[in-house]
Amino acid sequence: SDSLVSTRRSFLLVGSAAMVTCATTSISPAAATGGSAAMVTCATTSISPAAATIMDTSVEGTKTFSPGTKLSVEEGKRRFSLARNDVQYLLDNYAEISKGGGDAVRRYLGTVGVTSYMYGITKVLKDLRDEADDIVDFTEAANEFEAYLYQAEGAKGTPESFLATAKKDVQSMQRYMDDLAAQLKL
Repeated sequence: SDSLVSTRRSFLLVGSAAMVTCATTSISPAAATGGSAAMVTCATTSISPAAATIMDTSVEGTKTFSPGTKLSVEEGKRRFSLARNDVQYLLDNYAEISKGGGDAVRRYLGTVGVTSYMYGITKVLKDLRDEADDIVDFTEAANEFEAYLYQAEGAKGTPESFLATAKKDVQSMQRYMDDLAAQLKL
């Protein structure tokens, strides 16, 4: 059966590949608390294709996380390598991407939406720590990486200063990702 994922006033009907946009919405309490018996009432709607709204887990390398399970070492390393590519792409194209504002940058950081390989990367790193050459160095680098990730995601100020600060944080984050990759022999 289809489930609903709310993004502002748009709802993705998971399993149906359609995005419903509502001008005015009413969501039952079950939907607001994550219950399964949700009802959404739309006063005015438009329906469009759901372009890149959620990660398609049938595509190789996009497996997401299930409670109580972890990615295999091979899957985790692949996911981390793909996340590094996303960060490099973000830095290489920062001027263009940042024209879309903070959410456009956050999308590449995996903190807005689930389309970036950076989405859930801290869990991937936790799952990979036993594979590191030195677990203490790996854990310290992972902690620094995570601090820069959340600092870049939540930078404050004017849009211009936010984007400048976030870029510096992403550059620092990338250095720690390089350290982590060396620990994992990637």
